[in-house]
Amino acid sequence: MKKMYFALLSVLLFAATAFAGLDLNTATKEQLDTLPGIGPVKAEAIIKYRAEKGPFTSVEQLKEVSGIGEKILQSIKSEVVISPPPPAAEEKKAAEAAPQPAASVTAAEAKPEAAPQPAAAAPKN
Repeated sequence: MKKMYFALLSVLLFAATAFAGLDLNTATKEQLDTLPGIGPVKAEAIIKYRAEKGPFTSVEQLKEVSGIGEKILQSIKSEVVISPPPPAAEEKKAAEAAPQPAASVTAAEAKPEAAPQPAAAAPKN
């Protein structure tokens, strides 16, 4: 019975990934080249855009890539998806965008102030 569940689960996972589409944020040049209207030059332009501008946030953003217009976008729109960036990337982006506090000096880094000197003892006569 367990083997049957495992086999069914495997088939469902495979089917889900097969119908999900090509992820624009992780696809290789060779994978992008399989899309209609995208050859090796446009595939390279997509990867270059992704490297320079960061991950795609929408499929429509493909129109910002050199050589890809509305006609090509419409022909591949149903075959591509956008994956959300990994949580670590979101945290890093948020940290970079957040204003940095002014540098503060810790007690260890501060110059120690001169310690008060004890009053000189009056000479004994």
